[in-house]
Amino acid sequence: MAPLIAFSRAVDAVNAWFGKLADWMVLFACAISAGNAFIRYGVSYSSNAWLEVQWYLFAGIVMLGASYTLFRNEHVRVDLVYGNLPERGRLWVDVFGIILFMLPATVLLAWMTWPFFVDSLLRSEGSPNAGGLLRWPVKLVMPLGFLLLTLQGLSELIKRIALLRGVKPAAEVVVEYHRPEQ
Repeated sequence: MAPLIAFSRAVDAVNAWFGKLADWMVLFACAISAGNAFIRYGVSYSSNAWLEVQWYLFAGIVMLGASYTLFRNEHVRVDLVYGNLPERGRLWVDVFGIILFMLPATVLLAWMTWPFFVDSLLRSEGSPNAGGLLRWPVKLVMPLGFLLLTLQGLSELIKRIALLRGVKPAAEVVVEYHRPEQ
């Protein structure tokens, strides 16, 4: 189990780094949006490239931040049973959910988005808008994001199986469920 837990820790560290990158992307997207609005309405000048940078940053925030959100157990859940289960029951629900639903979906999505990126890269696809940006960098974020989410799913699966076997993973495993505050 030790090599698997070491793999899990490495994945957690990589996704924590990408999560921090996504945090910075939020700041940059806000700054660019405010600057773009000021220039557009204050100076009557606009650039499609700056609008597209905002979209690219938003794509990075979502796709690169999703795996970190999973690591922190902060994805939105709609459940009727999970919150009322004991910890061991929640671990089993997580194990089956990761194996049956999450991993097949993320592997399929990573596999399906890769050709989308490669085609864009090979054609040097650019924006149809005047002054727009190349499209392949933002299309790379999709398979990368799904790959990171797949790896984080494996990490979470390893940690939950370790807990079910009575092995305490070195990394903190969040299994508490907190209902959203209204």
